[in-house]
Amino acid sequence: MSNTLKVLVSGTGFAGQGHTDAFRAVGAEVVGIVGRTPSVVKQVAKKMDIPYYGTDWKQALNDCQPDIVSIATPGGAHYDTIIQAIEFGCHVFSDKPLTIDGDSAKTLYNLAIQKNVKTAFASSFRYMPCIIHAKQLVAEGAIGEPTEAEFISHFNLEREIPFGWSHRKEDGGGRLNNNFTHMMSIATSVIGENILQLIGEVRDDLGKAPIVEGVHNFKTRRDHIPKDLNDPNLKWGESNVEWSYTVMAKLESAFATKPVSVLFKHGGLNPRFNEDHIVFYGTKGAIYIKGHYGMGPLYIWDADKTWKALPLPQAIIDDQPKVEGDTERNWQYLAREFTKDIKGEDFTYYQSFKEGSLYQQLIDLIRENNNWTDVSQLQ
Repeated sequence: MSNTLKVLVSGTGFAGQGHTDAFRAVGAEVVGIVGRTPSVVKQVAKKMDIPYYGTDWKQALNDCQPDIVSIATPGGAHYDTIIQAIEFGCHVFSDKPLTIDGDSAKTLYNLAIQKNVKTAFASSFRYMPCIIHAKQLVAEGAIGEPTEAEFISHFNLEREIPFGWSHRKEDGGGRLNNNFTHMMSIATSVIGENILQLIGEVRDDLGKAPIVEGVHNFKTRRDHIPKDLNDPNLKWGESNVEWSYTVMAKLESAFATKPVSVLFKHGGLNPRFNEDHIVFYGTKGAIYIKGHYGMGPLYIWDADKTWKALPLPQAIIDDQPKVEGDTERNWQYLAREFTKDIKGEDFTYYQSFKEGSLYQQLIDLIRENNNWTDVSQLQ
């Protein structure tokens, strides 16, 4: 009997193909793939050399008998797919967001516990080499006690990107679902996993986007921006989710006597004047990482009162999967630790539906945005 883990993938776009590569790279067998469009799933299965393909998820579970399902569709399509997989007894690897709201996410988390299946939640930029390095530095006391952190990112996304799931709350869209989940995961990885308090606001500063047929891959959606936006025959869809957010949180840290304050500032449509960055401040120094998701390089401000670039430790380099692309490398890192855990081997801690359900509850609270204090009477 083979000990190779069998994986069934849900989703045929960039994530579905990326998950396929990730699980194959760590020794699992991808036995099937499911998509909503027959011609597309057939094409992707042929391209990726996946033996089974179809559009019926329940049928695929029965036909493929997978150990693991990998969920690589937009968040609005996750709930029923994951419920069926857990009931079937599968371990579940899911991209973010877990679902479209906190209640449904909690249901998935509780069911996974009840059915004793393992889960992995791919808010996976916490596995970036410079983030792992920052975590080690903070734990070693390189900046003293951490006091605060800031996460600043402006993406300057094109307003004309075709209307799709990312524009719709009911489909798992919005920058909280698809950016904040990564940012909070990075913050907790470095500072501490316990989130104590949170406040925030969101803004839908997009309004509408052109409706274009034939967009199946999130990674290539820009290729479908209409050439003539004034075409009277062009149809438009209304966005109902946030494209910018500002969130503040307090995190408990084993390395600090007081809660650590964290600012998350993101403008999906805002132009970038300077580098996106992540900074961790402490009582004796600071760590600055260039790039919105911690791409690097990493700099430290220490007793010398100057910023110095630090090279990555060789041990971190050696532990990283050897694959191009930050997203793809992080998926493979998570798939590696997830499969180790399933097989009973030693593994590095990874996030599960525990964090996935928590983040959806946090997003619900931020979107309610009822924390403002009216000061108009003071003027």
